[in-house]
Amino acid sequence: MDGGGASQHTLVFSLHNKIALVTGAGSGIGAAIAEVFARAKAYVFVTDCSEKAGLETVARIQKEKGQAEFLALDVADEEQCARAAEHVQRTKLRLDVLVNNAGIGHVGTMVQTTGADLDRMYAVNVRGVFNVTKVFLPGMLAGKSGNIINLASIGGVVAVRDRLAYCTTKFAVVGLTKSLALDHAKEGVRANCICPGRVETPFVSARLKEYPDPEKAYQEMAATQALGRMAKPEEIAHAALYLASDESAFITGTAFLIDGGWSAGK
Repeated sequence: MDGGGASQHTLVFSLHNKIALVTGAGSGIGAAIAEVFARAKAYVFVTDCSEKAGLETVARIQKEKGQAEFLALDVADEEQCARAAEHVQRTKLRLDVLVNNAGIGHVGTMVQTTGADLDRMYAVNVRGVFNVTKVFLPGMLAGKSGNIINLASIGGVVAVRDRLAYCTTKFAVVGLTKSLALDHAKEGVRANCICPGRVETPFVSARLKEYPDPEKAYQEMAATQALGRMAKPEEIAHAALYLASDESAFITGTAFLIDGGWSAGK
């Protein structure tokens, strides 16, 4: 599920007059977050390394009369990150909410993972979060206001079999988030991360197609969660909406688990 459909839920939290930027917003969780933020009246910068996917998200937002624009962004490219920050500062003067959602996956144990695999994962999942935050944080500090939401994973809190490189990077994202929150708590900047369990995203759907029996594989993956199903992208997006809103003003440095009970018995 790509998160493209309009939510049927009534939004409680408002992002009126807030400027937000979401990385990896061309599909899945990122697209759902961008669309939910726009419905909550934020102006959303939709960024993705795929122009086609990013423009499709913008089109859905604009069809609902929301405000959004696309910025091409490879989070692993420092120069692109700097240009994105310059554009946001020039056109909107500030950024209120930064969502570092862009990320990639890798399946494998230590034996099945090469150094190149780990480097590729690190470049996007860790260095990408660092690169984007690095260019937007100074403006937030100058304005003594900012809200950073990083997408980690249940795999950043507990180990997941056959996901060595992925878990390594997501544990790093949790640590980065907590350090960021602690360093800048008294300077008006909050930082939290969301740690989802398995979510019905295009990445998961593609993985399922690789199995001899996709339905059986889905049921096995869903069974990991105590609720017996995967999350919908919109369910993660609504948690991001809460963290982005002023109602969560006393929350910083947390790893927000949305895992369907996966970690309850750990």
